[in-house]
Amino acid sequence: MVGHGVGTRLHEKPEVPNYGKRGAGIKLEEGMVIAIEPMINAGRAGVKFWDDGWTVSTVDKKPSAHYEHTVAVKKGQADVLSTFSYIEKVLEEKNK
Repeated sequence: MVGHGVGTRLHEKPEVPNYGKRGAGIKLEEGMVIAIEPMINAGRAGVKFWDDGWTVSTVDKKPSAHYEHTVAVKKGQADVLSTFSYIEKVLEEKNK
């Protein structure tokens, strides 16, 4: 599972792995826009791809979440372009 570059097409190079060692991946450069797509698993990291060609689950079927943030790389910092504020607003209204 990897994230990806964002540009004139939805999925572009570079691939942005969800794993690895600090300093061992590609060097981020000013002007890049990337989608970071981590997967958080309650159980083991192994995944199973289902026959429908779309569904992915952990091998142990424990709860997992896969989400995405789009980030613009700027000099000295990053600018997170995506937001979960709309989801947070709905959740707040549901909990009133």
